[in-house]
Amino acid sequence: MKRLLHYLKKNRKEAILAPLFKMLEASFELIIPLVVARIIDVGINSRDFGYILRMGGLMILLGVVGLASSVTAQFFAAKAATCAGTAMRNDLFAHIQSFSYQEIDRLGTSTLITRMTSDINQVQNGVNMFLRLFLRSPFVVIGAMIMAFAVDAHTASAFGVSIPVLFAVVFAILLVSMPLYRKVQQQLDRLLLSTRENLLGVRVVRAFNRQKSEMQQFGDDSRELYRRQIYVGKISALLNPVTYVIINLGIIAILWIGGGRVNIGMLSQGQVIALINYMSQILVELIKLANLIILLSRASASLNRVNSIFDIRSSLQEGSRILDTSPGSASGPMVAFRNVTFCYGGSREPSLTDITFEAAAGETIGVIGGTGSGKTTLVNLIPRFYDATSGSVEIAGQNVRELDSTSLRAAIGIVPQRAALFRGTLRDNMRWGKKDASDEEIWQALEIAQAREFVDSREMGLALPIEQGGRNLSGGQKQRLTIARALVRNPRILILDDSASALDFATDARLRKAIHEHTEGTTVFLVSQRVATVKNADRILVLDDGHLAACGTHTELLKSSEIYREICESQLTREEMEKDG
Repeated sequence: MKRLLHYLKKNRKEAILAPLFKMLEASFELIIPLVVARIIDVGINSRDFGYILRMGGLMILLGVVGLASSVTAQFFAAKAATCAGTAMRNDLFAHIQSFSYQEIDRLGTSTLITRMTSDINQVQNGVNMFLRLFLRSPFVVIGAMIMAFAVDAHTASAFGVSIPVLFAVVFAILLVSMPLYRKVQQQLDRLLLSTRENLLGVRVVRAFNRQKSEMQQFGDDSRELYRRQIYVGKISALLNPVTYVIINLGIIAILWIGGGRVNIGMLSQGQVIALINYMSQILVELIKLANLIILLSRASASLNRVNSIFDIRSSLQEGSRILDTSPGSASGPMVAFRNVTFCYGGSREPSLTDITFEAAAGETIGVIGGTGSGKTTLVNLIPRFYDATSGSVEIAGQNVRELDSTSLRAAIGIVPQRAALFRGTLRDNMRWGKKDASDEEIWQALEIAQAREFVDSREMGLALPIEQGGRNLSGGQKQRLTIARALVRNPRILILDDSASALDFATDARLRKAIHEHTEGTTVFLVSQRVATVKNADRILVLDDGHLAACGTHTELLKSSEIYREICESQLTREEMEKDG
């Protein structure tokens, strides 16, 4: 709640004016029954049409002023709620950006998307309705009771009985339904997660012909959500009929008591009508109040879920030192791992164990090993996407924990396993690598990445449109563009994480040759399961189940490493093995 109040403080004026204007509207509404009573008692009884017209004009004036007050209040409430929701959404997005891969892996993408969209929208709607009704409804209920007792205390005793009963029924229904609404929201989360996984993996689902089982699973989740919604809906549906029964019984009591008092001249007909109107006003406001509480319970649950994300602190504590990788500035090797062990959160066994090696400036390091051996994990420690569990990772002689992440990652070009492009033009995507990259620099990077040929064939140049995720490109084309994007920034450290898996051997060979020729002084990490990709590296790191099994050149490892020799035997011919050995 404190966090929400912090956002509302930024729109303090609107947050105060909204309920005040609503109370002003309610004040005019409370006067209306008295005007109606005067029309009946004075105008109609005496057949004074002039008086009736004057009172009718007064009612119209009160209605117009009330409408203006209501519109003004809703404008201020909507503005305060929208500004608070927007600020919260922006802050949550910025907070998520500070997370390491560890927090994102643990929370899951679908959870974060739901918190930023559905949950914050619920909070925003709750704030809007709260500012409009939290003072108005109680004010009308209490005001109507006071006005009723002011009209006739004896007849208004019906209020003293019906209102407490009404309150008890309303809040009993709320106490039962509010926890059920939370369960409905939890089931909705599960349904959204299932939907997202299915849509993202639609190709896999169809490849394994699992459409029917996925439809059945979705149907089961959807039916469970339906069942919960219907159950809580039935309970909430009791609210209107029960409250109307109580109010109508109250109205009957007013007519019974008031009718007797009219007969003995203690009460006028107009006053009876005014009392009935006040009872009806109380009914409407209590129903509004009940719906508001239901809405606030949902908003409160959503706010708690949003706060749970805000309360998570990144496991990466930002360093303060600025990385300087200019030639001659390094006090040590460009990259060094010192007894590094890393374990993913929730995992019992470490993914990397006691890794130690050094890579000098301009050196090309190949990283090879079987599936799950820790290749990607190793290179993800260099830009500090994760922090080592023990040991240290150093860049240019400085521990990455002490470095400012912006300066650290500005010196590193990364091409991840999964090629990710964004909707826009080719030029826009290339400038993710370097914001002010010139067209000449972009064309040079495309040429090195072996992407120039297919870009030229599209005849649109750097204005070539890229659809979301690069859907209008093949796998190999996307990989070459992501490599070009990393090369545009002319990084001091270049990490290619199995980024040529979709390329044929000839294109892969030309790519490696071009990178070697045009990245002088750049430390390059080539992660691959292809021996052909890493065999010409200055040194090759052989990983096996998270351990550094061997390190050396291709020729040295063929003689000294049984694991590396087995990998080569599975990929190279005997003639190639004999030639290299």
